[in-house]
Order: sequence, then C-alpha cells, then structure tokens
Amino acid sequence: MSSYVEHANITVTNLDNAIQFLQTAMPEFSIRGSGQNDDYGWCHLGTDTSYIALQEVVIDKAVERVPYRQLGINHIGFVVDDAEGTAERLREAGYQEASFDKSHPARKRAYFFDSDGMEWEFIEYLTDSIESRNDYLL
Repeated sequence: MSSYVEHANITVTNLDNAIQFLQTAMPEFSIRGSGQNDDYGWCHLGTDTSYIALQEVVIDKAVERVPYRQLGINHIGFVVDDAEGTAERLREAGYQEASFDKSHPARKRAYFFDSDGMEWEFIEYLTDSIESRNDYLL
C-alpha cells in the first residue's frame, strides 16, 4: 500500500459556514460524522476515503498571520473534475476568488477564500500523465 493523506484537521469559527463552502466547491462531499463535546463541535466532511476534519471553537482573539510568509497552513488543494465549474459555483455563492491559473498545459487551478479567510485550491488535471502533471518548470 502507498501512503496518502486521509484527512486534514482544520479549526473554523463556524461549522455550517465551512460545510457550505466545501460542499459548494465539491457537492459530492458528505458528512461522514459529526458531534459536540464539552469544548467544541466537529464534523468530518468528505468521501469514503478522505475528508476534512472540521472543528469549531470559541476564539478569543483572531490570529494575525501573513500567509506564505509566516508559519501555518497556506492552503489545501483538492483535485476536482472541473475547475472552472467549481470556481463558478463559488463565485455565484459570493466567495472571494484569489486567482485562477490556466497557464499550465496539464492543469487548471482555482484559489478561493472561505468565510474565515482561509485559502483553498481546486485543481483540475488535463492529462493522466504524471510527468506532465508534476512538471513545475512551465
């Protein structure tokens, strides 16, 4: 068996908002499980084999950080069948687009911010060639 990412755990200010964002981008994502403990609500949202673990906590003070310049997650990327369709759904729902990159011949990439200001990447591969997908010189 090859190793792969099963899930990422993300803290959000509002579970419903996070679920709405992710299901707008990827309607096939479903809630695998959810609940509430003494400290926070949680939800596992995704497919049978991978998911995003969301947890909602009370934040006393927003964390100020400069993405791509300070420690922390910059974005999480998801492979989608149709990057332009995903971007259109997110635009129509009012989410802020960071960029849409169609410059690479093997992939399209859409970047959007959710309601917490976290950036997410949605990648459509245009070829099955792993060599072309992983060409970072173009």
